[in-house]
Amino acid sequence: MEIITNSFKRSDLVKVTGRIDSATSSQLAETFNNIQKNGRYKIVFDMAAVDFISSSGLWVLVNAQKTSKRYNRGEIVLACVPARIYSTLDLAGFVPFFRTFDDVTAAVGYF
Repeated sequence: MEIITNSFKRSDLVKVTGRIDSATSSQLAETFNNIQKNGRYKIVFDMAAVDFISSSGLWVLVNAQKTSKRYNRGEIVLACVPARIYSTLDLAGFVPFFRTFDDVTAAVGYF
């Protein structure tokens, strides 16, 4: 798994390539934690190149979302979610917790 982060004026972009599973989800959690420790809670998560996400990866997303939304500081939005990943989110019941966008530009522009 490869993680690329970019900081913009009003938000941060996290782009992941590869699989998010029990072996790699800790890296993703650390990335979200580092961004949030810097006082930045508006995060765009680009999932266009994500091949697979396990339950541990889903819990990383949920925990990061809870931290971002605490005290109305921000939120994590999902961009370019592949159909198979979206169906996994829907099956787990996590779709209502995340705002999704079809492209990264619209997601960054949301903030």
